Amino acid sequence: MNAVFLASAFVVGGLLAVQASVNLQLNKAVGTPYGAATLQLAIAATLLAVVTAVVGDLGAIAHIATVTPWKLLGGIASPIYITSAILLFPRLGALASVGLFVTGQVFASLALDLGGLLGVPRSPLSPGVLLGAAAVPVGITVVIRSQAIVTGASALPKRGSRAGWTALGLVAGAVLPVQGAVNALLRTALRKPLAVGTVSFLVATLAIAIVLAVLLATGRTPRPQIRPLVTMPWWGWLGGAAAATYVTATFLLIPTIGAATTVALTVTGQQVASAFADHYGWFRLPRRPFTHARLTGLATLVAGSALVQFL
Repeated sequence: MNAVFLASAFVVGGLLAVQASVNLQLNKAVGTPYGAATLQLAIAATLLAVVTAVVGDLGAIAHIATVTPWKLLGGIASPIYITSAILLFPRLGALASVGLFVTGQVFASLALDLGGLLGVPRSPLSPGVLLGAAAVPVGITVVIRSQAIVTGASALPKRGSRAGWTALGLVAGAVLPVQGAVNALLRTALRKPLAVGTVSFLVATLAIAIVLAVLLATGRTPRPQIRPLVTMPWWGWLGGAAAATYVTATFLLIPTIGAATTVALTVTGQQVASAFADHYGWFRLPRRPFTHARLTGLATLVAGSALVQFL
């Protein structure tokens, strides 16, 4: 049975890469990444609300009136991650983008663990953590540089803008463990994981909807299109389901196999799924085939993530 839980953690990690990939099709149909993120998060919130109602936990949401307001803000991380993925995947590729997300996740997790922040138990700094923390940026650097060699430097953003996109990827990854820590605090109040997930996605939908409204009012993003959605491939709708499944599964897996194991396996699933999506051009992504350098970078990322989480 434990093997099933371990395999589940790996698979739901891969769903994050799938989510980011299929959202590109949603973005093409809607015509604005902010509109696509709003629609995807609304779908995820609806799915979780339905599941929460079916299992009888929807009433727990009423207890948010007693929760300190900032503990409701974990959901803001979701629109940051989703919008960043829509923007980064066409520019840097799936593997490089997810590598940046993972790097941000790892270092944010380290900050939470070593500092004992946001209710996370303080962990000591060990040789394994130091080695893993050093391996992660080496791995992502190898991936990005090897991609430039394979596709040509002209296929990547210019050096100045590349630094900005890289920073965005790191921030988008870093907000995920912060979201997890904040949602864990919310769970102590609501006591129902599915209710916490529903609240998180409702907050996320509201946040990105406000951003979309402001950008539309100031003319900084195109008006979302509805008609092209009918021509979108069926799998373009899977982003919301992938997001809802990931949040639900991680809430259920962490008490069963532990936080460190869950994070390590989901991160590995992200990296492996994104590597195959790049190599085979899944979900209409540009093909970026495996090379020895890219595989070395991927292996270094996986090893670094495992060292940080397990040692």
